[in-house]
Amino acid sequence: MALTLHSPTSFLSGVDSVKPHKAADADLPPISVTLGSTRAGRRLRAKVIFAEAVAPVEPRTAERFHRNGGPGSAARGLGCDRRVPVYVMLPLDTVGMCGGLARARALGASMMALRSAGVEGVMVDVWWGVVERAGPGRYDWEAYGELVRMAERHGLKLQMVMSFHQCGGNVGDSCNIPLPPWVIEEMNQNPDIMYTDRSGRRNPEYISLGCDTLPVLRGRTPIQVYSDYMQSFRDKFKDYLGNVIDEIQVGMGPCGELRYPSYPESNGIWKFPGIGEFQCYDKYMMVSLKAAAVAAGHEEWGRSGPHDTGHYKQFPEETGFFRGEGTWNTEYGKFFLEWYSNKLLEHGDDILAAAEGIFRGSGAKLSAKVAGIHWHFKTRSHAAELTAGYYNTRHHNGYLPIARMLAKRGAVMNFTCMEMRDEQQPGHANCTPESLVRQVKEAAKAASAELAGENALERYDEAAYSQVLATSRADEGIGLSAFTYLRMNKKLFEGENWRHFVAFVKGMTEGGRRVPLPRSDSGRSDLYVGSVIGDRKKKDKFFAAL
Repeated sequence: MALTLHSPTSFLSGVDSVKPHKAADADLPPISVTLGSTRAGRRLRAKVIFAEAVAPVEPRTAERFHRNGGPGSAARGLGCDRRVPVYVMLPLDTVGMCGGLARARALGASMMALRSAGVEGVMVDVWWGVVERAGPGRYDWEAYGELVRMAERHGLKLQMVMSFHQCGGNVGDSCNIPLPPWVIEEMNQNPDIMYTDRSGRRNPEYISLGCDTLPVLRGRTPIQVYSDYMQSFRDKFKDYLGNVIDEIQVGMGPCGELRYPSYPESNGIWKFPGIGEFQCYDKYMMVSLKAAAVAAGHEEWGRSGPHDTGHYKQFPEETGFFRGEGTWNTEYGKFFLEWYSNKLLEHGDDILAAAEGIFRGSGAKLSAKVAGIHWHFKTRSHAAELTAGYYNTRHHNGYLPIARMLAKRGAVMNFTCMEMRDEQQPGHANCTPESLVRQVKEAAKAASAELAGENALERYDEAAYSQVLATSRADEGIGLSAFTYLRMNKKLFEGENWRHFVAFVKGMTEGGRRVPLPRSDSGRSDLYVGSVIGDRKKKDKFFAAL
């Protein structure tokens, strides 16, 4: 195999490695790869990605991040030079349905690149549907063990998500991983263990929290099943907890988020920016509602859920419940929303209480994910948040109780949509993600909860990175303790996408300080490769393997 590496600036150049270089971004041609043979190609994967990973980012690119909102001198004035470690989510099918580690060689090369870029670690879904697929209490951790050892070899930390939900049917889901077959059998025999909407539509993404404490899963309660799963995980990976595995994110709903499945995209049920629907019509939830109504002295309130809430794709003003002075703001509406949101809080607290007991003393921190539902945030009722279980309206703070619950359990509050700006949202959706993030930061501060963040959608542009950099600052007295980037794929490693990402990681891990980046490697360390010349088709084949 012949491999020629060309740099736009000679490695022997006497250019000061600290002095900014004024060359334009156009000086950096895209990667291309020549593969002499299959065996040689495999060897080349790691070398090429590693070389590109450690290539310095243009000073002008880093400067643009600071100028467009990244942490700069203003942040330093507030004493916010604190490092914010960056993690990267691995592909959803990193461990597939059969329990094998997918694309292991490409994954190793990608880890090498991420570590070279300054990334702290990676996040991976630990799918319930994969691990316990063979039957109750029969756990297969083999592929995840291989992944943990791979991360350790590459010097990366792991955030491991206890994913008790199915994959498929939501934004960004690129594969289908259902719940364990034996759980699906129980759902078929007893459909009421699934979340149910007003029309009777069942949702198999996640077991209804209405039966959390009932032995509906072959003699065990869902909370017991989740606890047994986490205990088995701890027993298997006890030697890695607190060092390689530094965070356990506990899944508590669809997409691993603490919420109801109020806006499912599967089969076109919901479409942005619809208000969604309440998910409280299985028999277990209805029994709870009836009991709450009797306790409130209004037995009639427990006969059913609200009748005037509209359907998934509607807007607030099209419904009697969510319009400006709608039912949500009546005595009955307040009762229902309090009950609905409290059930979600109790669910989260019960699971985290179990996780806290299991992982106490392990050295790994706990976290939970809260969804960034930013549409209709400008309206009085905040309809989309209400159907998801967040009792957050113009007059009621729905995020402070969540933050307090997480703080009580010592869990990090991981919030999404950190990359979004108001100006980028469609006007008719009444979005304001920036106001939402500010409210969540204030809630976390008031509750003394640790706050981390994610981007909600795949983004590779400077505007998104700049917004995350700005959000990570402690302008409201609380910054981000970590950020997890969604998601690793071949697009991330291509051309300018990779340049922007490396600059972003540097901005986060350096606390936002503007650090001059070398344009050339006068020390002949062979770390900077500007381009690898070869056949375009072979380059495409290479990226396809990622």
